[in-house]
Amino acid sequence: MIYLDNAATSFPKPSNVYYEVLNCMKNYAANPGRSSHDMSLKASKKIAEARGEIGSLFNIDNPFNIVFTVNATEAINIAIKGIINKGDHVISTVIEHNSVLRPLNYLENQGAEVSLINVDEYGFIKLEELKSKIKQNTKLIVINHGSNVLGTVQNLDEIGSIAKEKGIVFMVDASQTAGVFDIDVKKSNIGLLAFPGHKGLLGPQGTGALYIQDGIDLKEFISGGTGSNSSEMVQPNFLPDKFESGTLNTPGIAGLCEGIKFIRKTGISNIKKQEENLTEYLLQELKKLTTVKIYGLMDSKNRSSVVSINIGNMDSAKVGYILNKNGIAVRTGFHCAPLIHKVIGTEKFGTVRISLGYFNTFDDIEKLIDAIKYLGNN
Repeated sequence: MIYLDNAATSFPKPSNVYYEVLNCMKNYAANPGRSSHDMSLKASKKIAEARGEIGSLFNIDNPFNIVFTVNATEAINIAIKGIINKGDHVISTVIEHNSVLRPLNYLENQGAEVSLINVDEYGFIKLEELKSKIKQNTKLIVINHGSNVLGTVQNLDEIGSIAKEKGIVFMVDASQTAGVFDIDVKKSNIGLLAFPGHKGLLGPQGTGALYIQDGIDLKEFISGGTGSNSSEMVQPNFLPDKFESGTLNTPGIAGLCEGIKFIRKTGISNIKKQEENLTEYLLQELKKLTTVKIYGLMDSKNRSSVVSINIGNMDSAKVGYILNKNGIAVRTGFHCAPLIHKVIGTEKFGTVRISLGYFNTFDDIEKLIDAIKYLGNN
């Protein structure tokens, strides 16, 4: 199988990720932070190591400001629902994933104000429109760093500067960019950073995290046992315990830790360059095919390795079905980002999404192009 669905979950993973997940399950998969025996202490040490690796990757000084979650969606919900109250105003965009749009819709029904700014045909927001939407009660700006449909990468520094100047919390959904693009929470003035572990960070599914800047107070999301203040019925109010009730996914976090180690050892710039080269080659080959419609930018600059296309008038679902029969895995449809399809005119059938990863090859792309040529001629 040629796997080209890395925007959903990266595959394969570095070998050490598999090894450490199994090693944890076999040798120290006890509850971290709950007991004083050796297995529990080793599990706690691995969790702490993973926080440290995440902190180093995103320039986060205090690892306790990193809360582990089961995915980016949970992290986003903790952040958005935790900070916004009735009467508060939130600014986001039409290119967002449903993991942002649905919580905002829920909060709007609870009395919050929501403004969704437009993007151009390439997926970029207009900073002047962003500025024009800011109100006195604007509390949060939520931006998808990299589009999971068009691959468009927004300029975090510029948006973060606007948010800082106006005293607004800046939240970033880094689901498509964490592990591939440099993200510095200080440099970009990011107050809340949500990301999954199973995509660009090369960890297992069931992992993710939320960074919460000092001074940002979020409401409780889930209450329960944390291993701390166990004699009290009140949920701890300190991080990360406030949002880490119940047993953490220690084997998953152990694997995530190894994924991030691989990224840091390989060099995030080298990973980005590899994906850029693959994306550029894919785009250049696709542009030669008259039956293919490419959405978004036509080169690899200011974009991730996500490329959406359609072939003639074929339903994207049919294209995906045929490619799968030929041993090529892509994703088709609306990709949980419904509003952007109205912008690019694909609200009927969605798109065929090709998402490359570090472990893909030029040969993978050539085989995909051959399959697309065949589809376009039949």
